[in-house]
Formats: sequence, C-alpha cells, structure tokens
Amino acid sequence: MRKPLRLLPLSLCIAIALPAYAADDNENWGLCPLIDAVPSFDDAPTPTGTAEQRAEQPTDIDGGSLQRAGANENIVVQDNVRLSRGDQFLGTDKLTYNQESGKYTAEGHVRYQDSSMRLVAERAEGDQNADQHRIDEVDYQLTARRGNGGAERIELNGTKGSLHGSTYSTCAPNQRAWELRAHRIDIDTAEGMGVARSATLRIGKVPVLYVPWFVFPVDDRRRTGLLYPNISMSGKNGFDWRQPIYLNLAPNYDATLYPRYMARRGGSIGGEFRWLYENGSGEVSANWMPHDDLPNKDPQRYTDYRRDDPRGLFQIPKDRRPVDNRGEFALKASHRLDGTWYASANLAWVSDKYYLQDFSNSLYGQSAISLRSEIGLFGRGRYWDASFTADHNQLADFTLQENSLAYDRLPRATFHWAQPWNRWVETGVDTEAVRFQHEDMKFTPGDPAAPIGLRREIPGGSRFDIKPYVSFPLEGASWFIRPKLAYRYTAYELDGNLAAQLANQQADDYVNAHSRDTNPPVKTDELVRSFYNKSPHRALPITSIDAGMYFDRHTEIRGESYLHTLEPRVFYLRAPYRDQDGLPLFDTNPMSFSWGALFRDNRYSGADRQTDANQLTTALTTRLISEADGRERLAASIGQIQYFDDIRVTAGAEQPIKQGKSAWVADVSVSPSDRWTINATYQWDPRLRSEDVASLRARYLFGNSGVVNFAYRYRRNLAALPDARREDRDQYEQADFSFLYPINDNWSVVGRYYYSIKDKRPLEQIAGVQWESCCLAVRAIARRYQRNRSEDLNSSFQVEFELKGLGSAGQNTERVLRRAILGYNRDDLYLTPPSPTVSRENRGADADSTLDPTL
Repeated sequence: MRKPLRLLPLSLCIAIALPAYAADDNENWGLCPLIDAVPSFDDAPTPTGTAEQRAEQPTDIDGGSLQRAGANENIVVQDNVRLSRGDQFLGTDKLTYNQESGKYTAEGHVRYQDSSMRLVAERAEGDQNADQHRIDEVDYQLTARRGNGGAERIELNGTKGSLHGSTYSTCAPNQRAWELRAHRIDIDTAEGMGVARSATLRIGKVPVLYVPWFVFPVDDRRRTGLLYPNISMSGKNGFDWRQPIYLNLAPNYDATLYPRYMARRGGSIGGEFRWLYENGSGEVSANWMPHDDLPNKDPQRYTDYRRDDPRGLFQIPKDRRPVDNRGEFALKASHRLDGTWYASANLAWVSDKYYLQDFSNSLYGQSAISLRSEIGLFGRGRYWDASFTADHNQLADFTLQENSLAYDRLPRATFHWAQPWNRWVETGVDTEAVRFQHEDMKFTPGDPAAPIGLRREIPGGSRFDIKPYVSFPLEGASWFIRPKLAYRYTAYELDGNLAAQLANQQADDYVNAHSRDTNPPVKTDELVRSFYNKSPHRALPITSIDAGMYFDRHTEIRGESYLHTLEPRVFYLRAPYRDQDGLPLFDTNPMSFSWGALFRDNRYSGADRQTDANQLTTALTTRLISEADGRERLAASIGQIQYFDDIRVTAGAEQPIKQGKSAWVADVSVSPSDRWTINATYQWDPRLRSEDVASLRARYLFGNSGVVNFAYRYRRNLAALPDARREDRDQYEQADFSFLYPINDNWSVVGRYYYSIKDKRPLEQIAGVQWESCCLAVRAIARRYQRNRSEDLNSSFQVEFELKGLGSAGQNTERVLRRAILGYNRDDLYLTPPSPTVSRENRGADADSTLDPTL
C-alpha cells in the first residue's frame, strides 16, 4: 500500500556524529576482512535517487497485515513491515502509527539503510508531529566510508539529539584493535556542532586517552577551533608542540594560527590567511620567532664557508649569529582579469640565510640556493602568449655569498606568436625585453661585520631580444620534413661599470691570444677603449631542417605479438659565427648535453649567447609496443652530432668545441614485464675516450606493495681539463638503493642508502619497520642524513601511530618514506624520478622538497 508517511530520521545523529572524530577516509583498507558489523539486508529494495531527492519522493509501506486498533484508531502493520523512500529503507516486525497524533512505535528487528549507512535496533518510538524520537540498542555500519559501532540509546528532538554510550571504530568487529567510546554526545544539526563528554580512546582493551569534554563539527561547515596538534621530539628542537588554531572568518576566507613551543629554542607564532572569490584566490603565510636559543646552544651549525676552510670548521662569532626576530613570509595570489589576461604573485622572504637550515626537518627543506619572488601580468590567445613580470632573488644558502645570486629582472616583458597559415606555412616571433639588476650587501670598509669575500657592486643593464621565424612543415603518414628560417637580433644598454669590465676582459683576452707574436700587444687604455661599448648588439640568421621517417612491422617474441618501429631522424643546423665576447652573461648558461640537445637550435639558456653552428645530427630510435595492451616494452635511441666547423662561441670558462663528432648519446627504456622497469642513459666522448654521463635506474615490484629501486648517476665536469685530477674531473657520482619489502601481510621493512661515491660519504641512510592491520598502522624509522656541506650527519628516530579513519600521532614518517622510496605508495610509481639538480619552490619552511640534492 502507499501512504503519505514521512520515513523515520533514524540516521540523523549516527551518520554525522560518531564518525565526526574521524580523519578523511583516504586509507588502504586492503587488509580488512569482508565482515560488516551490520550485514546487508536481503529484503531491502534497490536504492533509487540521492539523499537530496528524498523529500520529493513518496513512501511505500508493505506488510503482511494491516489493521486499526484502539480508540485512537492506530494503524498497525505486522509481519515483516517494509518502508522505502528513494535511497532509504526501514524494516521491522511490527509498526504502530497514529495519523492524528503522529506517534509511532517500531518493535522487533528494526533495521534501516540508506546510501551512507546500515543500522539495526531493538526498538524505536517517537512523535513525528513533534519531531521527537528515541532508538534503543543500536548497531550501525557506515557504507559511504569505513566505520562501525553502536549506541545504547539515541534521543532526537528536532535539530538536536543525544547519543548515550556510543562507540566508533574502523576495525572489523572481530579485530577491535582500537575503539572510541563516549559516555554521551549531544548534537545540534542546526548549529552543525556536537559536544562529547567522557570520551575514551582504547587500543585493544587498554584506554590510552581520556578527554572529559570537547566540541567538534558534525557537518561540512567550517568552524573556529583547535585542530590536531603536531607533537615531536628531536635533538635540534627538543620537545616540539605546534597547535593549529582555525579561524572561520567568512564563507570565502579563513585563517589558521600556528603557535609553537620548542623546548631547546623557545616559542614562535605563525599564521596563514586564505581567500577565494569569483575571479581569483590566494594565500599569505608568515612565521615569527622573537628569540631563538639554537644558535648559541648548537654553534657547530653556524660556520663560515671559506676557500681555506672547505669543511666549514670556523664558527661564526656569537654576536653575528642570527638570534632575534627570525621569520619568513610567503604570498601566492592570482586574479583573472578576463578570458585572456590574469595577474599573479608568488613572493617569499626569510630573515636570514640560515633560516631554512634551522626551521626544516631535513636536508630536503634547506637545499635551496635562493628564494625567488615574482609578480606579473600574463595573457594567452589562440596563437600568442605574453607576460609582463618582475622578479627578485634572496640568498637562502648559508654556504654562499650574494654574488652567487641570479640577476633580478625588473621588469621583464615577453611575447610569443606562432600561427599556421595553411598546412605548409607557419610564422612566428619570440620577443623579450628585460632590465637586469643585482642587489648587493654593502658595508663600510673596515666594518667588522662585513662578510668574508666582500666584493664590489655588480652592475647590470637592459636587453632586447627578438627572433622572428618562418617554417614550412611538410608531413606524410610516415615521414616529415620541417625547414625553418629564423633571424635573431639582440641589443643591450649596459651600465658604465659593466661595459668597462667587459672592455678590460676583451683587452686581456686579445693580449693573451697574441702573446706569441713577434711584437705582442700591450694592454693600454687605448686598447681598452677600443673594446668599450655600452650598446653592443648581435644579429644573425639561423637555419634548420628537421626530417624523419617512421617504419613499422609486426613481429613475435616468445609467442607475444609486438609492433616493432624504426625511426631514423636527421637535424641540420646552420648559424654563422658572431663575436659575442662583448656581451654580458646575465641569465645565460650552457645547457646540459642530452638527447634533447641533439635537436635544439641553441645550446644556451637565455639570450646572451647564440651558438654558431654548421652541424648535422643523425639519430635512430626503435620501439617494441605490445599489441596485447599497447604498452611500450622497449624504447632505444642513439644519436650524435657531426660538427663541420669549430664552435667558437663560449660562455664563461667553457671551452670551444672543435670540428669533429660530439659524444654519443644513448637512451634505453625496458619494461620486460609489468613489474620490471629499467632506464639507462649513456654519453661516450670519442675524443676523450671516456663517458660524460652515465645513469641507470632499475625498479622491481613484488607482491601488492613491495618495491626495490636502484639508481646510479655519474656526470663529468665538462669545464675540467682532460688532464685534471679525478676529483676535479667528476662533477658528481652517486649510488642510491631503496626498498620496501613486505615480510607478510602485516609486517614490512623499509630502507635507503644514498651514497656519494665522489665524496666517499653517505648522503642519507634510512632503516625502518612498519606494521599494518586493517585499521591500525605503526611505523618506526631510524634516519641519518646530510645536514649541510660539511661531513656531519644528523640522526633522528621517528615513530608514528596511525589509527586509520581517525588520525595519527607522532611524526609524519610516511611523507619521508614516500620521498625517499619511489613507489612506496603505488600511486607514485609514474612520477618523475628524483633529479640530481636542486630545486625549491616558495613553500613553508617545514615542507620537504621532492628532489634529491647534489652536494
């Protein structure tokens, strides 16, 4: 039969109150048995609709018999009563309901389910007109997220309710590793808040935490209050407590305060403010420590890195160590002006160059050389993009001086346009105009606080660079030819001091080049003036032709079908020589020689140098692609450049490239199975008969979670002379071994050994063990890592207890392990492997970089 009866709101408190303690349900439940505290109901119909659609849907009532009883004409439905409305279902043995008073009673095997939960109870009664309800002896199982428990009694009165004797856990009923109990929980759904009284957390049967009273939210509305604290212990900070305080200021902006106490150092206060509006968003954060005791308690951390003190054993005097008013500031914001233009800002500042060392938990948080701040206006159309920006660099590496910083670009404007006119013609232009400045520390001569290595001011200048081009792409199904003609013009307006420095350098180079003449020249003011030019420029055409073919065939290897490809490619580059010794080096450096360098029209980053070239690249790639699943099982490439003329343009201490052949570049990637991945890169220089680069990365997956990684990296210092000592010839040589080995379903061991072969010292060592069950995990790791460029290693021992679905206590060991062991989390398998090049974005000081440092 169909009656206009509103379905009982039995899930009101349970579905939103008991799991309100829980953390976001983003856990691994693979170890959990297929046991529910409340099994599914066989007589429940298939849910339809969503929770938001319930109010618009009618209620169906089915039962074995229907009768009216008593003076008040109660409706009594008996024998397997079933009510359904949308995604809701209510079943009971007997239902008594009075339409006039709105009172009801459900007795015997009361069961309820919706899209988020299932529950069973002994008895339910209430008054629908007054919106008052009582449910006795409840057991529930959450289905939208993992969790189960029960309550002795639930009382509802409108938007308010109380749960008496409630429990909650994410563990299976037969494996109760932990459970949260509360004597009473009062809920106010109108306010979105709950109050728990006499709450106890039990591990097994042992109570480990008792909270007599606390307030918590019961819905998605943000509330001002305390967040979970961060508690740790370390030799650097001692006992460390950070208590986040969340401030819900408005629907579109909020703030969080971070008061922090470190027993060995003192107190600090930090904060974060976030905002969001229709056309943009942003966040600003800051931290301030009025006085830091660490510099005086651990003076070994503060050393002066000089040429005569390479290990940094000379301690900075006490009166020059950073102690008072230490802090940081960061701002990230963006604003969309329209569909084409937007503005953004990314600013960062620290009080001193030791800050990242002192306020980071590992080497990976202090590996930055500088912090870069940038503001800009950006636009993009169908065929163009443009920007107008300004950036500034601040020294953040305590081992360096300010002269190692990159130039500030105040301002910088760029414009790129590329438009195809038809299938065979494309034109475009790349343009940049920029002003370079360098801010130096200035001290009065004789000042005892002046840093070692004080130098004169670094002058700057302005640069304009434009590169129009036209290309004629001709392509077929299995071939392509792409001729391209470009013209590059670069002009400068230099500061006087910089023009004078370049003139002196050119004069010195001229004298040295003619030192063996019969009458060698002598450096004079007249010779220097002949090279003096405040407005140098450079102009040259650049011609290139890129061509390739694609062959494929079907083949079988060990009974499996593959698509085998052969892809030859040639690239010819022609650019005439232009003398560029009179041009400065503002932001230009030689790019690493690699597979991509075989097909570039310039071997420098930035516009200060444009290589001369008369060269031909020949390369070959072959692939094996599985026809069963489309995966690439093998990709092998090899290539080399033939230099028909000497490459005379150089930058800095770089040596010219002689006529002949470049190093061979070979890249190989092999995946013989879904569990094996092997990548190798090798560069062999036939002139020196030695390798320039060698790298090997191998990964093997076993079981559902195990992984073993091995990596070897070597790079020769290309600026070193051929007869240089090995320690000067090698830029770096490192080996890296890491693993996660599951002993059984619950126990596993983890480790990493990261070693610098060149320096003969470890960079990081990790050994740990972890135990995991359905709802509980414990991780313990011992760790030694390179703290700075001295040979000292910092040691730490970290323990983390994780109650799945509730939260964790201790240090975040999982973050350390995911960074150190590629594949520790299977979701990370296809991330870019760690690079030996240090990089750091503007982030909080406690954030770890995901890149490995080269020291």
